[in-house]
Amino acid sequence: MIRLSGHIDVPPHRRAAVAAALPDHIRRTRAEPGCLSFRVIPDPKVKGRWQVRETFRDRKAFIAHQLRTRNSRWARITAGIPRHYSIDVIGRSGANRPGRPGKTS
Repeated sequence: MIRLSGHIDVPPHRRAAVAAALPDHIRRTRAEPGCLSFRVIPDPKVKGRWQVRETFRDRKAFIAHQLRTRNSRWARITAGIPRHYSIDVIGRSGANRPGRPGKTS
């Protein structure tokens, strides 16, 4: 499994557009083959921060998600907004292999 976790800090002037686009992004992602969970929720302590948690069945499903979102409406609306994510590979033995933090969609 691949698990992504982290947050995105949305500047005040872009929050309304991001919030409006988010339901469609969530719906499309949850419908993808191999998406086990996808959750994006407002951080109760930091205004404009959205906590992100994603789990995909395997690397192939995760990469397919990245490719789909690359040219999506979500990508256009959130372009240039830094993401603060880490990606972990959950092996068959259950052992975590931490990935690198990075920018994803």
